[in-house]
Amino acid sequence: MSNRFREFFWYTGLRRILTSAVVLVLLAGAGIAAYALYTPDLHCAKGVDRPEKGAECIGVNGDGYDFGRPALHEVAQAIARENRTLKKGQYATVALLLPLTSTDSDMANKVLHEAQGAFVEQYRANHDDNDQVPKIRLVLANTGIGSDQWPTTVRKLKGMTGAPDNLRAVSGVATSSDATRNAVKELTTSHIPVIGTTITADDISNGPNGIPFPGLARVSPTNKDEADALKNFADIDPKKTLLVRDTHPGDHYTETLRAAFNGMLAGAPYEDRVYTSPPDQSEDGSTANTFAQITDAICSARNVNTILFAGRHTQLRQFVNALGNRICVRTKFTILTGDEGSYLGYDTKLNKKALKPKKGAEPVIVQYAALAHPGAWSKATDPGMPATGGSPADYTAFTNAVATASGNGVGPIGPIDNASLADGQAIIAYDGMATAVTGIRRARASSSVLPDIEDVGAVWSKLQGPLRVNGASGWICLDNYGNPYDKAVAIVQLTQTGTQEFVKLAWPAKTKKPPAQECLPPRGR
Repeated sequence: MSNRFREFFWYTGLRRILTSAVVLVLLAGAGIAAYALYTPDLHCAKGVDRPEKGAECIGVNGDGYDFGRPALHEVAQAIARENRTLKKGQYATVALLLPLTSTDSDMANKVLHEAQGAFVEQYRANHDDNDQVPKIRLVLANTGIGSDQWPTTVRKLKGMTGAPDNLRAVSGVATSSDATRNAVKELTTSHIPVIGTTITADDISNGPNGIPFPGLARVSPTNKDEADALKNFADIDPKKTLLVRDTHPGDHYTETLRAAFNGMLAGAPYEDRVYTSPPDQSEDGSTANTFAQITDAICSARNVNTILFAGRHTQLRQFVNALGNRICVRTKFTILTGDEGSYLGYDTKLNKKALKPKKGAEPVIVQYAALAHPGAWSKATDPGMPATGGSPADYTAFTNAVATASGNGVGPIGPIDNASLADGQAIIAYDGMATAVTGIRRARASSSVLPDIEDVGAVWSKLQGPLRVNGASGWICLDNYGNPYDKAVAIVQLTQTGTQEFVKLAWPAKTKKPPAQECLPPRGR
């Protein structure tokens, strides 16, 4: 150290202290700068974070965050605008639990439509329900691709049951998978009521043999009910029917749909044709090769003209395409399947030539049990519409609510028209939210604005008879286990241009008829 440098910085005790302090500040600043440079910012928005650098944003938000999905931006902003009008202590929160960041285009469409349907009912309940209380706050809860990040999101939801959020129900819940089952199990055992909009697996439900999910309600038919409705509609001849099924482990939808279809195949002459979808069932994988072989076997099966398909939508599309290239082109085949068929309406990889073949060849007919459809409660599409089980007035109430919620001063909420409603997702999400609202408001004690969260789940079994939910998809009359009794099933067919056309309403009950006016589940159901 030079003498002049020492004299200036180090000559006196005071200068030594000041110099040391300056050096420490500089070192601290450098450390902070280095930390900021090399430590990624994992925060996405209020209540939402990335588990690691480059990962998707996981969590719960009702302040307009779209989880990095531009398609969700308008509806997320509409939700935020409505939420900002609510006063603390005067609202109950409902979370819409979905894989919001899914990279599968079909699932992305489903997510958008469910968010739209849920918001339409939130706005209607807050503005067109005679000022009933509590008001409803809606939040979006992302479980990530494949719902693999459900533990993080469910943990956040469990922390929202108290003020200021006052979470009182979770709706949505998406597909019938292991992840979904685990999420529902964790929520319900934590005394958080759940309304499944599109879960149809029979083993993600309660029943006479047990209540593994206390506080779970569903607004869609089970797979068994879907299969029974298809059977009642199609009058299936087992001797002319063959089952094609997925063996993917842990898929509760395909497993329970297969079991339901098995009950329709007594006397069927041929063993099932099986395939195994890839780990991510939204990917094509190599199953197209398997379907080419299955198609050859089907052509060799004498008299078979009906195929029951227990699988997911990506593999359904591959199977339809394979049948379009079959060697037995003069044989007409009808494929009957569950509600996964609704995704084919916007699957760009669907070979429409299979539905409308060249001259001399017979078409492939694809019919599925839809959760809802715009034509189901329209006298124009069904002049013989039943007097019970639902009504045109209930569906019109929904379309009026859509017009209001998407119009000037409230919307926009993203594109929503008859074409986008055809997959039924917005309709069934609206009904799920309506069930949540009904349960919350009926559980409320007269002396308080907010019900106890335990009381909400206890209300589900009361929503029948005169207390039923008049859904846009049909009457929702919940039994003692939270399952809809004799729920309307819209049979939908893919047209030769690939659009989704309503065919007929079908009913799961053995009578093949809709519920009676009282809509009370029978004893021993």
